[in-house]
Formats: sequence, structure tokens, C-alpha cells
Amino acid sequence: MEQKLTAGYKFRFALAELGFTTLRAAMDFFLLFYYTDVAGISPATAGSALLLGKLTWDAFNDPLFGWLSDRTRSKFGRRRIFMLIAAVPLALATWIQFSLPQGLTGMAAFFAVLLTFWLKDTFVTIAVVPYASLIAEVTHDYQERSSLALYKSINAVLGYVLGAGAVTALVGLFMGMGLSRAGAWSGTGAVFGLIAMITLLITTFSIKETTSITEEPIGIPAWDGVVLCFKNKPFVTLMAIFMMGGFAFTVQAALLPYLIQYQLGMADQLTYIMIGSLAMTGLFAAPAKLLADRINKGPAYALGLTLASITFLLAFFFLPHEPTPWVYVVAIVLGISFSAQWVFPYAMMPDVIEYDEKLTGKRREGIYYGLSNFLTKFAYALGVAVPGWALDWFGYVPNVAQTETALFGIRFFYAIIPAIAMLICVPLLMKYPITKEAHAALRKELAARSAPEQAQ
Repeated sequence: MEQKLTAGYKFRFALAELGFTTLRAAMDFFLLFYYTDVAGISPATAGSALLLGKLTWDAFNDPLFGWLSDRTRSKFGRRRIFMLIAAVPLALATWIQFSLPQGLTGMAAFFAVLLTFWLKDTFVTIAVVPYASLIAEVTHDYQERSSLALYKSINAVLGYVLGAGAVTALVGLFMGMGLSRAGAWSGTGAVFGLIAMITLLITTFSIKETTSITEEPIGIPAWDGVVLCFKNKPFVTLMAIFMMGGFAFTVQAALLPYLIQYQLGMADQLTYIMIGSLAMTGLFAAPAKLLADRINKGPAYALGLTLASITFLLAFFFLPHEPTPWVYVVAIVLGISFSAQWVFPYAMMPDVIEYDEKLTGKRREGIYYGLSNFLTKFAYALGVAVPGWALDWFGYVPNVAQTETALFGIRFFYAIIPAIAMLICVPLLMKYPITKEAHAALRKELAARSAPEQAQ
């Protein structure tokens, strides 16, 4: 009988997610804006540097640290030791990323973005990959994983609300204290780094790992371990879905400040629009989980992405070039539909890891979450790079009224591109093979296989 997790344990486990997503919200919504409108860097330069960062070091560090955590044995656990090591450097690296010198151009700007990204992303990876791996270890129950994913998603949404809503408020607060605009953004980066550090340390010290330090480390070489992951068909399908969904979500998040400020002329209401949308995501996370319990995770996820796609299409065709209350309707419906994007990735990854256990006879959470983290972060980086290129293509100029061509580019890449990406995911989700029944059969097979070993 699978032991149920207490509500307190789930809360403590999910607290680190609050810090990570507070930080991620600042990056998704404001990093490109910071580069273009504060640091004065070309949007194409910033986007290209971020994408190169994902294709180089990030292509190795996520699987690497996942593989290392699978093989690590220490008195502090094989996952939490990495979380502890990364906490303070992550805070410092976040502050540095929002503290670039002003007036950088050309290759100097390119390498400033690239190197500060590498620095922060390294410590994010060291912390996030082992942390994410823990969800596959603390429970094997199909519905209990959905419950733990719900706690994480609620903290993630709260973090996203905090991150989205606090940036402009903190910048205004620091400027009111006499700091320059650049100094205010630097101070804001320091605050977000501290939040990520504190929540990560609380989770690290308040939960326990279930893997015994006496177990033998996994002996599969790193490259062979990566190759084996791509023989897991449900994993490959899930990664395609995560990447398309993550790309779509990041594109719209990166362009939302531009849409609100230049298309709608509602820059003073940006915080309220984002908070309204994200509040709906949080409120509908629990109903999304209940829907998945009834119709399975794949179809429930597909329903959310379909609703989001329709909303994006309507937004493209009907949002005017003037302030309008209809943007709040769009934000609310998107918030409801995005609850699927926040709940199901957390709940579906552990299932494919157990499918791998059936294939290999090993528990390899770290390498799977390392690969997943790289592929989804690559999709997120592409989701920032593409808007950066698009702004250049359509003639965007910071801090001035935009031309009709530039406004069309902002609207098209905010709405049409994400809608297409999400609709591609729908048929994959409707046919997703790991259902509640299939997972129960898988767990039964794994239990039968392990019974003789436990009897010895």
C-alpha cells in the first residue's frame, strides 16, 4: 500500500517551487524588456545570445547534473546536497544578470548577455534538476503524484503572480528611493535572487529523501544513459509536448509587456492584467487536477491548450489599438486554460520514468529531469529569442510610438504563433499512452519484479 504524503510535507516540498517560479516570472515577462528598454541592447542580439547559451553549455549541464545526482551518495542525500550548494550562488548570479553596464552594443552586448546567462543558468540547473527529480521518488501513486503536482503548481502560480506583479512595483520603489532606472532594476534582481535562495534552503532543510545512501550508484555511463532515454517513446512524446507548450507560453509572456504598452496603451495596468490572469490559473489548478482524475492527464491537458489557442486567435483579431477592458477577459480565460500547463507537466514526468524502470531495471530520475530541464529551457530560450528577432524584423524602436508594421508583428507573434504551437500538442495528448489504467498495470508489474529481490 503506497503511503500517503501529509499536507505539511507537500507544502514544504513545494516551497522551493515558489522561489524558482518567482524568478522565472521575472525572466519570462521582463528579461527581454530589461535588455531592450533598460540596458539598451538590440532585441535580436539579446535573443540570439540567450539561444546560443541554451545550445552550448545548457545542452550539457542539465543532463550532466541529473546524471551526477543519480550517482551521488552522501549523508545529506543524493539530491539535496546539490540544492544546498547552489542556493547562495544562485542569488548572486540573479543580481548580476540584472546589473549589466549601460550602453553596450555589438559583441560586447552579446557576450554580456551570454556570460551572465551561463552563470545564472548553471546554478539554476544545479538546484532545479535534483529538486525536480525528487517528485518521482517520494510517491509512486498515480493520483498522489497529481496531488503533489497540484501543491507545486499552486506555489508556482503564486510565485508567478509575485514575480510578474512585483517587478514594476520594486523598480518604482527603488527609483523612489533615489536610485537610477538601471540601479532600480539591479536592486530588483537582488530581491528575486534572495527569494529563490531562501525558499530553496527552507525546502532543502525541511524534507527528507527516501533513497538510502547504502544503495549502489547507477552504473550506466552518461552518454549511454541519454541514449536510453530517447528509446522511451512516452518520454519522447511528452518532451515534444512540453517544448511546444513551453515555447508558446514563453513567447506570449515575453511579448505581453510590449502588447499592453504599445498596442493597447495600458502600461499602467500591466501588473493588474498579469495578476488577474495568474490568479485564475491558481484558482483552476485544483479543478484541472480533478478533471485529470476523471478523464486522464492527457485529454485534460489537451482541453486546456485548446481553450488557450482559441483565446489567442480571438485576441489577435479583436483587440483594438487603444485601451479596452476586453483585455481582462482575454487574460482571465488564458489564466483558466493555462492551469493545465502548470499542473500536468509536474504530474506526467514521474510516470515516464517508471516506464523507463520497466525497460532498464533502474531508477534514473536525475538523467530524465536533466534532459527534460534542458529541452524545456531550450524551448523557453527560443520563446525569448523568436520575439527578439521578430521585434527587429518588424522595426521595433524602444520607448517610442510604434509603426503599424511593428504593432502587427507584436500582435502576430503574441497570439498566432503560440496558438499554432499549442494546437500541435493536442493530438499528441489525446493519444498519450500512459493512462490511469496503464499506469496501474505498470506499477503492478514493477512491484512483482521487485518482490523477489526484497525477499532475498
